[in-house]
Amino acid sequence: MSDLATTPLDLDAAMDRYRVELTGYCYRMLGSSFDAEDAVQDTYIRAWRAHGKFEGRSSLRSWLYRIATNVCLDLLSAGKKRARPMDLTAAQHQASAVLSERPEVTWLEPVPDGRVLPQSADPAEMALAKESVRLAFVAALQHLPPKQRAVLILREVLAWKADEVAQLLDTTVASVNSALQRARATLAGQSLRESDPADPLDAQQAALLEQYLAAFEAYDISRLTALLHEDAVLSMPPYDLWLQGHADIAAWHLNQGIGCKGSRLVPTTANGMPAFGQYRPAASGSGHTPWALQVLEISDGRIVGLNAFLDTERWFPLFGLPEQLP
Repeated sequence: MSDLATTPLDLDAAMDRYRVELTGYCYRMLGSSFDAEDAVQDTYIRAWRAHGKFEGRSSLRSWLYRIATNVCLDLLSAGKKRARPMDLTAAQHQASAVLSERPEVTWLEPVPDGRVLPQSADPAEMALAKESVRLAFVAALQHLPPKQRAVLILREVLAWKADEVAQLLDTTVASVNSALQRARATLAGQSLRESDPADPLDAQQAALLEQYLAAFEAYDISRLTALLHEDAVLSMPPYDLWLQGHADIAAWHLNQGIGCKGSRLVPTTANGMPAFGQYRPAASGSGHTPWALQVLEISDGRIVGLNAFLDTERWFPLFGLPEQLP
C-alpha cells in the first residue's frame, strides 16, 4: 500500500498504520501514556485539517512525525516534566517513612507494550524498542530540553538520518548533530540502571517471575527479598516515598504494607518489562480488588526495581486487567 493518501478512506487507513509507532514516539517525548494518546489524536486532527495542503514532498509518515513533534513541543513548552520518586526525594527508612502524595501530572507513567511497541519479527529490533520505553530510560529523557529530546529519539531510537531530522525540525544538520552530542552527554551523566526486557523465551526470567508470584501470594517476605538485588528499590507513585535495600523493603511489607497479605497477582507487561496487576483481599471479605500495577525491573537474574503504581482506576482499564477477582 502506498504511503500517499488521496481520499479520506486512504488517509484514515494510512494514519492507522502509524498509530502505534507515533504513540511510542509521543510517550518517549512526554512520559505519559495518556498524554501520548491525546497527542496522537491531536496529530491526526491537525493532519485531517491540513491534508489538502500536503504536497507529497515528504512521505506521509515523515509528515505525521513532523506534526506529532510540534504537538509534543507545544505541550512541553508549558514546562511539563514527568519524574519518578527517585528523581524528587532521597530514600527513606521504613521506620520513619512518610507518605506524601503528589499530583498525577508529577509522575512518569507506565504504558502497555501493545500501545507503543510495533511488532517486529527481528528480535534485535524488538529488544531495542523495549529498551527505549523502559522506565529508567524515559525518565532520563525528561532531563533533556524538548528539542534535544526529539533529536535523540529520532536519531538514536528511530534511526532517522541527520538531514531527515533537520528537515523535520526546520534546522540545519550541524544543529541536529550538536543537539545530539549535548543530549548524549546529559544522558551519560544520568545513573541509568540496566534492566532486562520482558522475554517469554528467557527461562531464567520466567523462573524468577514464577518464584516472585509464589512468594508474594504466599506473603513470604523472606523468600521475596531473596529474589531482590541487595540495593533494590521500591517506589509507590503517587507517593514520593521510595525505599532501598532488603531490610527496609521487607520491613515495609510487614508493617505499613501488611494489607497486601493475601494478594493475588495477574501477569502483564509494561514498558517492555514484566508486570503484574495486584489485587488485595476485598474489605467485604469476598474476592479481591485492584491495588497496584507492579512493574518489575530485572537485571542479572535479580529484581532491582519494584514500581507499584497505585492509581488503579487509571491503570487497570488501560492494561485490560479485570475490575476484580472472584
